[in-house]
Amino acid sequence: QVQLVESGGGLVQPGGSLRLTCAGSGLTFNWYDMSWYRQAPGKERELVAVITSLSSTNYADSVKGRFTISRVNAKNTMYLQMNSLKPEDTAVYYCKARFNRNDYWGQGTQVTVSS
Repeated sequence: QVQLVESGGGLVQPGGSLRLTCAGSGLTFNWYDMSWYRQAPGKERELVAVITSLSSTNYADSVKGRFTISRVNAKNTMYLQMNSLKPEDTAVYYCKARFNRNDYWGQGTQVTVSS
């Protein structure tokens, strides 16, 4: 059974930093393209960043230069380093694993950017 567990969310002031972690189990992690999504209240879920099984990365324009996605396959773990956080980054952040059009989601972690 595939399980993804996010952690690292919390309350941070504007301009601050957080690192989110997504820990996977029950899957051959290095086969999967991994991504971070977020959903703010009243808004649709949106893609934040992707890291493929070959470690190619792509980012939403709104986070380019501020967020960095990475993975450590030996630890079945993906990260999202978030710097220069803004109030508009406030959302629930989800990780997703995709392989052969099969998607698995974590339960989400809340990030709140506020003074």
